Amino acid sequence: MSHDVLNPTPEYLAFWRERHVCTLTTPRPDGTPHVVPVGVTYDPEAGLARVISNRHSKKVRNILAAQEAQAGDAGEAARPAGARVAVCQMEGRRWATLEGRAVIRTDEASVADAVARYAERYGRTPSPNPDRVVMEITLDRAMGRA
Repeated sequence: MSHDVLNPTPEYLAFWRERHVCTLTTPRPDGTPHVVPVGVTYDPEAGLARVISNRHSKKVRNILAAQEAQAGDAGEAARPAGARVAVCQMEGRRWATLEGRAVIRTDEASVADAVARYAERYGRTPSPNPDRVVMEITLDRAMGRA
């Protein structure tokens, strides 16, 4: 079932507010999917999902590699920047997927905002990490049954 990214149903949004481990799928440089467990926050007002991570992680390297490949390919100029990714969560028969383009943000304000959102959803503040970055996903598709 398709959902409006910016105006999800109350049930869909409530599901994204519950505490669930999610998966993030990023493209490896060879095009194969890399799927890992993550915490995700969903901000429908901004049309964004956010994932915090260490800048040295494989998922961050995958997104940066996709961005670099786009910058080097003149044919990609018309497409929005970033790697095409998906985040997903499920519980029993309920599931929800958000898709879009991810970019890496390293500025202090973006990282602090993402950490605060994570703490609100997951009920704990992550330990300080000077290598923390945020994957900011500009959403263009939402699916699920919540």
